[in-house]
Amino acid sequence: MVERKASVERNTLETQVKCSINLDGSGKARFDIGVPFLEHMLDQIARHGLIDLDIECKGDTHIDDHHTVEDVGITLGMAFAQAIGDKKGIFRYGHAYVPLDEALSRVVIDFSGRPGLQMHVPYTRATVGGFDVDLFQEFFQGFVNHALVTLHIDNLRGHNTHHQIETVFKAFGRALRMAITLDERMAGQMPSTKGCL
Repeated sequence: MVERKASVERNTLETQVKCSINLDGSGKARFDIGVPFLEHMLDQIARHGLIDLDIECKGDTHIDDHHTVEDVGITLGMAFAQAIGDKKGIFRYGHAYVPLDEALSRVVIDFSGRPGLQMHVPYTRATVGGFDVDLFQEFFQGFVNHALVTLHIDNLRGHNTHHQIETVFKAFGRALRMAITLDERMAGQMPSTKGCL
């Protein structure tokens, strides 16, 4: 089997991001981003997606976390696009429902080659531990635009904002895991009637 790994660097005047991933990993994660709550959520992707992630970022967090969160999403999306390759043999679609106490979220993903994001999370607070929760829209928009996926995120219920967000990221990891898994019945075939994705 061809290794589905990628390492991407993205440098701007605002951030310098390095991202290495292994889509067929065991869920190992290492982060040096400077935004602890984002690191906690990225760990959910690695653990529940069985994806090895290593991400470093030097960003202008002295201003705020916006550029760092968005640019990590962009770079992670770029790494996914590179690692997934031609998409032959993958399930392509993935979905997951994940509960955490009172919160429940659903995430559905399609490695369609077409970027699209529908995100509906009615946060009950504006911040968690000083982190601006609106920035997760920027993270997922950056990921979607560069991984070229269609992504639907719905928090169906919950009143603890930490739980709302954590269920989203756990479900995202599980949906990714399903979508990128190689399907023995589709070995070498493109999962599309168009013949390309």
